[in-house]
Amino acid sequence: MPLDKNLYFDWAATAIPDKEILSAALAKSLEAWANPSSVHAAGKAARAALEEARKNCADVLGVQAKQLVFTSGGTESDHIPLLAILNRPEKGNVAVSAIEHPALREMSDELKKCGIEPRFIPADKNGFVTPDAVLQTVDEKTLFVSVMAVNNETGAIQPVKEIAAALEEKYKGKRKPRFHVDCVQALGKIPIDFLNEPGVDSAAFSAHKICGPRGIGLLYLKKEEEIFLRGGGQEGGARSGTENLFGAIAFGECLKKYAFSTSKENPRLKAQKEWTASFIKELCAIKGAAVIPESRASLSQEESCGAIADRFSPWVIQASFKNIPGQVMLRALDAKGICVSTGSACSSKKASRPILEAMGVPIEQRETSVRFSFGPATTREGMDALLAAIKEVCAAFN
Repeated sequence: MPLDKNLYFDWAATAIPDKEILSAALAKSLEAWANPSSVHAAGKAARAALEEARKNCADVLGVQAKQLVFTSGGTESDHIPLLAILNRPEKGNVAVSAIEHPALREMSDELKKCGIEPRFIPADKNGFVTPDAVLQTVDEKTLFVSVMAVNNETGAIQPVKEIAAALEEKYKGKRKPRFHVDCVQALGKIPIDFLNEPGVDSAAFSAHKICGPRGIGLLYLKKEEEIFLRGGGQEGGARSGTENLFGAIAFGECLKKYAFSTSKENPRLKAQKEWTASFIKELCAIKGAAVIPESRASLSQEESCGAIADRFSPWVIQASFKNIPGQVMLRALDAKGICVSTGSACSSKKASRPILEAMGVPIEQRETSVRFSFGPATTREGMDALLAAIKEVCAAFN
């Protein structure tokens, strides 16, 4: 059955590719087919195309081109700065939020084998990691801190600027741990205006979340750092391996088309806020349905619009449905041609829901929760169709 883009609500897992951008990027990369590290004319042409793509990305993100490293995706962009601590002679600890993506949460746990203590910064019941929670977790032996910009399951926007400032103040005059921000779910969804904050040292991005190809990511490094993983020395030594020119070109073009500037008056963002506020209100009117966290729906519709704009991404909603296991709701909607998920695609084969567990969500809610995520092709009509389908499924079980 061909996909109806209006009925695709799993954008947080991957975005529908922009065929026009990808086709143009492929054509350009086929013209500049040589290895960008080669010093002959063909290699120089490929290098010029790669650096043009890097500059396109830097211009949108408001950083210097030399601060951006092309990687294989968000996971590698998270791993590179985390694993860099293995170069340090002293052993210490790393502090990552309990609601972090598995790329950081599970990799941090693996570092125990290398003598590094993993510490997990607690989230409150609404899914937020506060600066105080960060400060209570770190100490003089902390080497690395990571808090994601937007949570991939609840849409909670974390106070990155405030956390960065708190770390700067705490470690004033001392060696500060690296502060890393996973921006995978923020890119193209909310304004990213914190990369130049004094306390932010690195950030991760992924192209396939903004209609680009899989297998290409970006790592923002505020300044050069000794990298643990070694190889041919490409990307300034930060990420070895022959560069993915097609992916880099496509990423740059997708950034120009889909990423928001620091302005919060983006028309598409404004429309999604309104649609999501209405969706939440109607969803909560369904018997047995609840938004996670419940506080997201506790305000009036007018107030909720503002709350969503400030504290939650309007592109992600987590909801539970009493007496309907998440997998059952997923299959029932899938039978109607509607695509949703029960959480992170990276954890779709696992029964546990660590992010919801970290928020203290009761097990019965965790087991009946579903994630709805939206993107550039989402329409109000499509969201209305989703609501109608949810009502039909709930009616059959209650």
